[in-house]
Order: sequence, then structure tokens, then C-alpha cells
Amino acid sequence: METVKDLYLSAGIDEAVFDYCDEVQKTLKERFEQVDQIAEYNQMKVIRAMEHQKVSAACFEATTGYGYDDLGRETLEAVYAEVFGAEAALVRPQLTCGTHALTVALSALLRPGDELLSPVGKPYDTLEGVIGIKEDNPPGSLKEFGIRYRQVDLLEDGAFDYDGIREALTEKTKLVTIQRSKGYAPRKTLSVSRIGELISFIKEIRPDVICMVDNCYGEFVETMEPTQAGADLCVGSLIKNPGGGLAPVGGYITGREKLVDLCAFRLTAPGLGKEVGATLGVNQTFFQGFFLAPAVTAGALKGAIFAANAYERLGFAVIPDGKESRHDIIQAVTLGSAEAVIAFCQGIQAAAPVDSHVAPEPYAMPGYHSDVIMAAGAFVQGSSIELSADGPVEPPYAVYFQGGLTWYHARYGITMSLQYLKNAGFVQIPEK
Repeated sequence: METVKDLYLSAGIDEAVFDYCDEVQKTLKERFEQVDQIAEYNQMKVIRAMEHQKVSAACFEATTGYGYDDLGRETLEAVYAEVFGAEAALVRPQLTCGTHALTVALSALLRPGDELLSPVGKPYDTLEGVIGIKEDNPPGSLKEFGIRYRQVDLLEDGAFDYDGIREALTEKTKLVTIQRSKGYAPRKTLSVSRIGELISFIKEIRPDVICMVDNCYGEFVETMEPTQAGADLCVGSLIKNPGGGLAPVGGYITGREKLVDLCAFRLTAPGLGKEVGATLGVNQTFFQGFFLAPAVTAGALKGAIFAANAYERLGFAVIPDGKESRHDIIQAVTLGSAEAVIAFCQGIQAAAPVDSHVAPEPYAMPGYHSDVIMAAGAFVQGSSIELSADGPVEPPYAVYFQGGLTWYHARYGITMSLQYLKNAGFVQIPEK
């Protein structure tokens, strides 16, 4: 009878690479059990919220046009609010991505003359144009509307610069944006408890300041979400963790009801807000994806832990390292050359269920300051809860791996990335 190993070998994996990865996996049993415990807790949290909000088959019906009285949309938003420990939520297919959801929130809450503060350093590349901190800002940036931006970098050891933050908080500071995940920065992802400590510090100085968390890649990695640790708003994408791999599009904004309502007015129109927005038949996939999200996130998290250990043993710098606690699904691996980054991504692509025959190459993507390579043979275009890897092709030549709808697929992807690096002469796999 054909074995799993036989199937790996038939896919072009060397026996030495398979055996090496198999040995790494065997050392991770305890870590994986911890991941499963968190997933079970979050699964129960989602189920209980769906029960409390009386999710029914009627919630799966489609609406068109204005989308008035959409029972599924309203129930889904109540489920999100309960799971996130928030007063209200906006969960819509009209939110095209995480950057769009963040832009809606920033545009809804900031006015000319206000100041925006990032106390955790530079935001993700695609937000630079939104805020207006690029050399060549696109039309419609916050800067163009008279909204100023301040930034306080993290200290060298990754700690918050509390003195710098205190100084940067002025009477004009209206909103503080906290990016949980590292983006393309070589820093650690922020845990929910650290985010809570930062928010408490800010609120002691300025209780009226709005604290918003970019929660992308972090949902269901821990047993709490930032809104349960003091965040006024939490924002994310449905083609990442909370969509469970099923949501074909969408984003969410959850938090204080007054603020969520303002975001709804910006998304649709003042006076219309949450009352409009047809769901066009996506409600069932939104509900089912959210139901699956804790288990799907757990699979991706195991893949990230596996990748960290597999590459760290071979001498590569990884963030987080193989033993650190995890607060998002992203694994950064510094490979040291453009050619190695390309080989890694081509290995991930070769392990994809969709477009495995395609070889990704770096190119100039909108919103990024350098050429970026992206591997994502996904069922949903750009879905980074599915097996994917990307990174800017610039020093220190780090690649960012994430996703995998199942742990088994994540393991296959990482194994294939090692094989491609071995084939290109960038790694030597120890023989048994």
C-alpha cells in the first residue's frame, strides 16, 4: 500500500528532506497540543455565540439592491460582536480587504486638524499611501485632508518607548493605531496582553483617545481578542483568519457601537450606515467560514511553528523563533539573498492546489515600496489564510510564510520550500 512518504517522494521530495521534516515534526507534539487547546476554546466561543444569536437557515438567504432587513447580515454582525467581546460589528463583503477596512475606519473617525499616532513604528506598506507618508502619495490620503501623522518606534529590544509615546500624545491626537502583526518589519508580533498594557498606558494619559488595533493575522491565535483587552476598535480581513478559507471577500470592524456606526456611515453614506449593503448570497460562507476559523487558524499556526523549527535548525534567523509563544500566523525567515527568497516562494507555489504549475516572480505591486514576490496558489485570490508566502525583494531578504487550510498542507508546503532551496544550493539537509 502506498504511504504518505511515497506520495511525498512522488512529488519530487528527496528522502533526506522528508526524513528531516518528519523528525522536526516529532519534536512538536507538546506545542501542537497547546495549539489544539486554544482552538477548542475558540471553537466553543464561536458555537456559543451562534447559539445565543439564534443563527438559522433563514440567515443564509441572499439580499440584493439596498439590502434592507438582511437577517443574516445583522445576525452575523451580532455573532462577531459577541465573540470579540464588543458592543457592535460591521462585517461586509463591501470591505474589499484589510487595508480598505482600516482606511474606512481611519477616514470615519479622523477630521482635518486631528493627529494620528502609531506607537509601534511604521505601519504596513499599503497603509503608507493611505496615511500620506510616502514620497509620492496617491490622491485622497489622510495628509491631503489635513490629518497629521506621528510615529514612535519600538525600542531596540522590541519594548514600547513609553517616554516617546507620552511626548507624542498631544491635545490634537484623536486616534492611536496599533498594528498587531509585524508586517514586513523585523519585529515580534504583539500579544493581546501587551496590546492591553499599551492601551492602558495611553488611556491613563488621554482617556478620550480612540485606540484601534489592526488585528490582521491574529484572530483566534489566542483565547482573547484586542477588544477584550481595552481596544475601542478591532479591524481585520475575512480572507485571513476569520474567514476560515471560505469567505470569498470581505472585512470586519468591531468595537464600541458609536464608532462602528461612524464607520458604517463612511462605508455607505451618512444617514444610511448599517441599514444598507446587500450580501448577494455570501452569508452562508461567512457564517461557515467563521465557524471553521478556530480550527483553520490552528492548522496555519502549526505550520508556522513547524517552519520556524525546520529553518532555525538549519541556521536561518527566524521570527518568532522555534520556542517562542505565538500571537499571529506569520513566520518570518531571513534567507539572505533575492535568489533564495524566490526559490522559497516557488516551492510554496509548487505545493499549492491551484496554479501549482506557475512560478512566481517579483514585481511592482500597487501600494508597496519595492518589488514583492507572492506565492499563493489559493482558492480565493490573495487569501493569506491559505498556504502562501511573500516578501519584499530587498535586504535582509526575509520571506513571510503564512496559512494552510489544514496543517497537512502547511507541512507539505514547508517541505517543498526546503526542497527548492536544496535544489538551488541554498541549504544542505543533514542525512540520517
